[in-house]
Amino acid sequence: MSELPLSGRIALVTGASRGIGAATAKALAAAGAHVVLTARNVKELEGVEDAIHDAGGMSTIAPMDLAESDSIGRLSQALAQRWDKLDIMVINAAMLPTLTPVTQIDGKQFNQALTLNVLATQALLAAFDPLLKRSKHGRIIGLTSSVGSQPRAFWGAYGATKAAFENLLLSYGHEVGRISDTRVAILDPGATRTAMRARAYPGEDPQSVKPPEAVAAQIMAMLTDDFANLALRTVETSA
Repeated sequence: MSELPLSGRIALVTGASRGIGAATAKALAAAGAHVVLTARNVKELEGVEDAIHDAGGMSTIAPMDLAESDSIGRLSQALAQRWDKLDIMVINAAMLPTLTPVTQIDGKQFNQALTLNVLATQALLAAFDPLLKRSKHGRIIGLTSSVGSQPRAFWGAYGATKAAFENLLLSYGHEVGRISDTRVAILDPGATRTAMRARAYPGEDPQSVKPPEAVAAQIMAMLTDDFANLALRTVETSA
C-alpha cells in the first residue's frame, strides 16, 4: 500500500468544530496528517475527532478561545513539546459582525472581530513561526473573503478585518519566503454552505451553494500539488 500524501505531517486547523474547518480537518487526517483541532465548542470538536478516528485518522483536540491572549502561546508550547514542528496551519476561524452601514458599526462587535480575525492571526504567526521553520515543508493557508479586497455596502466591518488579515499573512510570507521553506497562501472559498453564510444570507437556499467539503478538497489539492509562496486562490462558487 502506498504511503498517504500527508503521512507524518502535523497540521493545525483553527475553527475546526464545523463547516470548512471541520471538513478540512477530516480531509487532512484522511490524507495521513495528525490534525490538531481548535475551536471553542468542545462537544462539536469531539464530534469531529470521533469522525476522524472512526475513519482511521489521527487527531488531537485543543479546545480554546483564540481571542484569549495566552491561549495561543500555551498551544504552541504544547505542540513543541510533543512534535517540535508544525507542517501545516489552516487559519479558518473568523467572526462576522452584524452587517450594517459603516456609520452604525457596533464598537464591541468590531473589536471582537478585530481580535479574532486580525490580532489572533498575528499571534498565531508569532507563536508558530519557529515550529513552521523547523518543518521541511511549512505551509500556511488563510481563509479570506472577497470583501477584504472588494469593499461592499454593509460589509465594512468584516471586510476591514479581512483586508488586515490578508496584509498580515502576505507580509509574513514576504518575510519568511527567502529565509525558510515556509510558504503562505490565501484562499477565498466563495459562497459556501456554512453557519456564517446562513447568518449573512438568511433567505438563501443552502443547497444553492457548494458544501464545505468542496473547499476542503481545494485545500488538499493545494497541499498535495504544493503552491508557490504568496499564492492567491479562489474556489469556484458553483454548488
